[in-house]
Amino acid sequence: MTEILALIPARGGSKGIPRKNIRNFAGHPLIAWSIAAGLQAKSVSRVIVSTDDEEIASVAREYGAGAPFLRPSELAEDRTTDLPVFEHALKWLEDIEGYRPDIVIQLRPTSPIRPRDCIDSAVKILQEHPDADCVRGVVPAGQNPYKMWRFNGYDKPMDPLIDVDGIKEPYNAPRQILPPAYWQTGHIDAIRTTAISRKGSLTGNVIYPLVIDSRYTVDIDTLADWAKYETLVYQGGLDMVTPDNRLRRAMPKEIKLVIFDFDGVFTDNRVWTGQDGKETVASYRSDSGRLGELREKGIDVMILSSEPNPVVEARAKKMGVDAIHGIGWQDKGRVMQEVIEKKNVEAENVVFVGNDINDLPCFEVAGWSVAVADAYPEVIQAADFVLSKAGGHGAVRELCEIILKKLQENK
Repeated sequence: MTEILALIPARGGSKGIPRKNIRNFAGHPLIAWSIAAGLQAKSVSRVIVSTDDEEIASVAREYGAGAPFLRPSELAEDRTTDLPVFEHALKWLEDIEGYRPDIVIQLRPTSPIRPRDCIDSAVKILQEHPDADCVRGVVPAGQNPYKMWRFNGYDKPMDPLIDVDGIKEPYNAPRQILPPAYWQTGHIDAIRTTAISRKGSLTGNVIYPLVIDSRYTVDIDTLADWAKYETLVYQGGLDMVTPDNRLRRAMPKEIKLVIFDFDGVFTDNRVWTGQDGKETVASYRSDSGRLGELREKGIDVMILSSEPNPVVEARAKKMGVDAIHGIGWQDKGRVMQEVIEKKNVEAENVVFVGNDINDLPCFEVAGWSVAVADAYPEVIQAADFVLSKAGGHGAVRELCEIILKKLQENK
């Protein structure tokens, strides 16, 4: 039987995003996404993390990976390459445990969004080609390298970066006649351990491709990348590996009822209290117009809120929407179930939009659960879809537009 080790390198001294490997990414520590990929792959025998940091090791163990050693600090510096890290791990495992895998899989934490079959597909390619030292994940290149230049200084002429046999001046040629180019990603390397031990290389010289859908292209280096790719997790509609292995449901083909929480959805969750004790809130005026369009399309709309303040009823009346408010925190899911039964609609045709912990029971009832962009992390993690707009800042209107667009497409 082929012994396959998934190895995740994760040092503690990240400069660009401090402590990034255990920073929360879409509801889980970043490293948890790569651990999940290893654990959920059918072909992988064992998953371990190579780190110099005890806290990272602890988080890795919590998510099901092994962390049997701490990497020496000299192998966790900014300029440390991958090869000595893998050589160290394989030597430690052989010397201390007598463990010698046939194939080692590299899973970089900074590429957390992976297709579900990513690892098993790479292993299959490696096993089907005896000449292969490695299988590396690649995507179609976003920029054509044949139109790139070697820069020699501001006061010197440039040189073409790459020449192409049979094509004069490839930098002036149509891209359609240029050779296809692919960009290596951090999703996966499946490597025969003999390439490391005998060739002193992390890939060897015979490298086969695993072509990955470019929608999965992720490489997190900055906080801007972080926010961008969290949005991809929530809104990209990708069939990806997740730490809880939960498949986010798609929008129902038929929607009969949309139920909204109020505070933190129609409002920004803030409240102004006057000296007389009266409370006021702010909501997004443009929400009401699109709600009316939903109703015109035969979709019922209502508000379900724990807030006892009569402002809920007043705002709902202004928008022409039914509302039930003042519901106890523990009763929201039960009341929603009663509403659905009374309206005689199937739960699978119901959408619920929320932002707070007490909305989670409603998520379990609804056919499609939606969170506003600034919802609590537990709510975002549980949602099937996360809006790009925050509560009180266009979230309701955004959802209406998404549903209306879908209805138009289905005509």
